[in-house]
Amino acid sequence: MEFVWFALIGVCAGWLAGQVLKGSDFGLVGNLVIGVLGAILGGWLFGELGISAERSLLGALITAFVGAVVLLFLLGLVRSKK
Repeated sequence: MEFVWFALIGVCAGWLAGQVLKGSDFGLVGNLVIGVLGAILGGWLFGELGISAERSLLGALITAFVGAVVLLFLLGLVRSKK
């Protein structure tokens, strides 16, 4: 059941990040991947900053969202270099 919540949070975070950074929509599967990778990245970033926000559903969503935005921003930089 934890995996289902992780996937749902990933989809939501990826979709939200795609809305914030227009032109970064990757579809449902892409949003899931971006959101899950963003959750991992966000967890690492927040851990490095000493922030613990993953204890609640909202905290996990915020962590995944921040990570997904950072990931999409970095992907945009890589795309623009080509």
